[in-house]
Amino acid sequence: MKAPHRFAARGRGILGAAACALLLAACATPSDRISLIPSELDQQTSKDGLFTQKVAWTHTRPGCKGECPKLVVDSLAFPGHRMLTELVDHALVTMTWLDQDEPVPYFTIAEYEPYFWKTAGPRDETWLQARTRYRNRHITVVELNAGQYRTGMAHGISGIQFLNWDNDTRKALALDDLLAPGARPAFDEALRRAHARWLQDNPAAREDPQNYSRLWPFRATDNVAITDLGVVAKYQSYQIAPYSSGHPELLIPYAELRGILRPRYLPAA
Repeated sequence: MKAPHRFAARGRGILGAAACALLLAACATPSDRISLIPSELDQQTSKDGLFTQKVAWTHTRPGCKGECPKLVVDSLAFPGHRMLTELVDHALVTMTWLDQDEPVPYFTIAEYEPYFWKTAGPRDETWLQARTRYRNRHITVVELNAGQYRTGMAHGISGIQFLNWDNDTRKALALDDLLAPGARPAFDEALRRAHARWLQDNPAAREDPQNYSRLWPFRATDNVAITDLGVVAKYQSYQIAPYSSGHPELLIPYAELRGILRPRYLPAA
């Protein structure tokens, strides 16, 4: 079994590859003078966002009795937006594949299910979850969570990825699409400051700061999401903290992102 942190390495390429395959109809990016983030911010400005439909089911291996492998899906569809629906489905299922040396042998959850029944042990489980993290009429941010438990493991492993979707251009946005030209160093420095604030609220880090920083040093990441309060960066287990910390989340407030984010991804003045 590959180490759990391999989810992070797979995750960086998931949306890029999926976007290339599924987003051929993407339009040109609108002017940076148009802000896509409303001036009045709340936990989720969903009133004018894309309509979502729940996709939730639990299946066990057909014909199995007693202890049986389980596949749990708690995802979303976007009626009228097939491209986004297919991207969420594909990105989620791709996150289950841990072997970077071999191509993923399935493209959709429907293709993954028979593969899982053939390869799963009696107590194996896979769970695939998607939820909207933030949305308005211009932007839809989806948080993707894929996890697995394999028989004999001490605990399950999971990976988290964000999908920032531009409703107007119908394309997935990478970090470089959100940043002003040449602003990556400044963004990483803002992220480093957010990490320092996170450490101040972390009891284990406060107990022995030098040892904690030695074991779990700061790392930059491309796994970011636009939210109501700023840009959130989320890490996989073991990236910047032990497994017990789950998936650490760092917030960079919009006030620190002036001149770093493209103007259209900052709140309206």
